[in-house]
Amino acid sequence: MIVAIAICLLIVAYLMAISARDLVRLLISLELMFSAVFLAIIPLFSISPSMAFTILVVAIFTSSAELLVLITAIVITDKLRKGVEIEKVSVGGDTV
Repeated sequence: MIVAIAICLLIVAYLMAISARDLVRLLISLELMFSAVFLAIIPLFSISPSMAFTILVVAIFTSSAELLVLITAIVITDKLRKGVEIEKVSVGGDTV
């Protein structure tokens, strides 16, 4: 049951990431994806607690690092481009 909820949450997060028009919504969708991963880890604790704990620690560090990097990118983009819309972000060195 928990895995089904995690899969539904992951699908919603992917759809939200695809349709995001600004960086804040993209950040929220990425955090929803990590929430789905955390939900999927819960049943693993009954099978192998040590492996589940290891995966959980790695996921927490990855999630927190991703959150810090994206918040920094949002703040810098807002300062430089005066907005957080996806269209204002340059890709591959292109200038907008």
